[in-house]
Amino acid sequence: MSTDQQTSNQQRIASLVHVAGDAVRQGLVLASGGNLSHRLEDGTVAVSGKGTWLDRLDVDQFAILSPDGTPVSGPTPSSEWKLHTSIYEARPDAQAIIHIHPQFTLLLTALGHKVRFITQDHAFYVGSYGYTKYYTNGSDELAETAADQLRDGTHDVVVLGNHGIAALGDSIESAYRKALNMEEAAKLTYHALLLGDQDTVFPPEELAKLHHH
Repeated sequence: MSTDQQTSNQQRIASLVHVAGDAVRQGLVLASGGNLSHRLEDGTVAVSGKGTWLDRLDVDQFAILSPDGTPVSGPTPSSEWKLHTSIYEARPDAQAIIHIHPQFTLLLTALGHKVRFITQDHAFYVGSYGYTKYYTNGSDELAETAADQLRDGTHDVVVLGNHGIAALGDSIESAYRKALNMEEAAKLTYHALLLGDQDTVFPPEELAKLHHH
């Protein structure tokens, strides 16, 4: 691997460390509850290690896996490594994935409410999401059903029932922005429901006019 590729890989892993810490500070996940990953230059995948606290990560706490999940180097990967490798297989365009446990999203979907996209940011950055019922964490069923929800590119976010969400992007920053907007949409939906509103969404006809960067 060239020096440039090694530098790129180090930068990608460093970006995971930064986002992981911010996710904890934002209250989107607690302790070692979530995990995240990035494709590397040689096609391998860096996944946060098993039992690592996301606000205490460093670059040495990432397992490097082959695309099929075979260990290459580093510590034991998160128990959710299959979720990551299955999504990468289903979505060749995905470069990074974040799996967190946003409470408003989980509460609404557990109670049978659909998260609505009310603001322009929610509609633009997320717009739609997939859903799976609860499957045991780390299981083949969870990984496969989540990947199936994302496979055709309609959604970049999937809610894992009674568990968490997975969001993908062309960078970890992109994936995280989708996750942040998903949870903010859930908060607005929650407050709208408290106010008695069941229907309000961002005007669909206005979506094509948005120019975000």
